[in-house]
Amino acid sequence: MILSDILFLFLTSIVFTTFCPFPIISCVQVFGRKKTATAVAHCKRGNGLIKVNGRPLEMVEPATLQYKLLEPVLLLGKERFAGVDIRVRVKGGGHVAQIYAIRQAISKALVAYYQKYVDEASKKEIKDILIQYDRTLLVADPRRCESKKFGGPGARARYQKSYR
Repeated sequence: MILSDILFLFLTSIVFTTFCPFPIISCVQVFGRKKTATAVAHCKRGNGLIKVNGRPLEMVEPATLQYKLLEPVLLLGKERFAGVDIRVRVKGGGHVAQIYAIRQAISKALVAYYQKYVDEASKKEIKDILIQYDRTLLVADPRRCESKKFGGPGARARYQKSYR
């Protein structure tokens, strides 16, 4: 009886240590913001795919701002992005604000992935390159729309006044 219990415990410990139902995935999740647009990026080990709302970067509208999206890739080189897949979900704001939120999310995702799963030196190198080019790639722009006040049609403008 005791021998069978020991055998059972031994066999279950082997099964549970060798077979894990949830594989450990190296993944980071970060966000980028511009005005009211928010982009959430999931970065995991992969083969260089970057998708925005399920579409590749080349399909993102408006086409005139696609180079803004490609700036992190062009600055750092495709070899830095070759080992990772980045999926971005974006909502809120207008077209331009969404583009800026996406590029910030992509940059922050790569920095966070390198910090957590690669090494600190290459993370610092990436961060320095991005900040030297454009600080908004890693740091959010704090400016927000000023709220409307009474006595006028907008935040600062006042209604026209006549004296006679």
